[in-house]
Amino acid sequence: MSVPSALAGLSSGNVGAVLERGFKVIRNQNWMILVSGFFEPVLYLLAMGIGMSGLVGTVEGPGGQPITYAAYIAPALLATSAMNGAIYDSTWNVFFKLRFANLYQAMLQTSLGPLDVALGEIMMALFRGFMYAVGFLGVLAAMGLVTSWWSLLMVPVAVLIAFGFAAFGMGVTSFMTTFQQMDVINFVMLPMFLFSATLYPISVYPEAIQWFVMATPLWHAVELMRQLSVGHFTGLTLVHVAYFVGMTCLGLWLTTVRLRALFLR
Repeated sequence: MSVPSALAGLSSGNVGAVLERGFKVIRNQNWMILVSGFFEPVLYLLAMGIGMSGLVGTVEGPGGQPITYAAYIAPALLATSAMNGAIYDSTWNVFFKLRFANLYQAMLQTSLGPLDVALGEIMMALFRGFMYAVGFLGVLAAMGLVTSWWSLLMVPVAVLIAFGFAAFGMGVTSFMTTFQQMDVINFVMLPMFLFSATLYPISVYPEAIQWFVMATPLWHAVELMRQLSVGHFTGLTLVHVAYFVGMTCLGLWLTTVRLRALFLR
């Protein structure tokens, strides 16, 4: 497969080789880790959505329409699931390959270019995010929380969300050299999950904090998923989509540049 001359030094057009290796590893070693990550948002939904729904009652959803508390947090948990699947696959997994297994260094001694490696690893993270999204949407349907045909778009949107987080996560991980530095990722992700209006409306915060929350990627993911869940769209819908398109492009550029700087000096 030929590649444009502008990418000749970055890609050989053989991303499939990276994907083939990734799927073989999942089949032979990592399938249990892949499956286990699916249950976290489901448990949150059961504990918060069912356990507290009777106490909370209905809440205001997109467009001001009343919805149950379970239906309010379910799209947010789907967005969180896509984020978690992509981040864990593109950070800790990449960190081990980068700093201990020296896998990327070996790959780049072949005809593969840094863009091939970046796209291959990010697409494996997308596969994980896709599997989580499909499984979680099935749980929502079984619980009667899917009320609009627009909800089917939550799966490709979950892939877009995963793409943004995976691309950016891999780029950031390329700067990490110790396990202590990697702990910063968990330090960032947990507060982002708790404060990105996943379990309650953003309106509970003071205005200054609201602007800070609205700058975070998970808030955009949550809001986009909530709009899809009921089929209510505004001008902000395009803003949410554009946020992740930009995040993906920035992450791909950062990852490609970093792999080239690290191994193709």
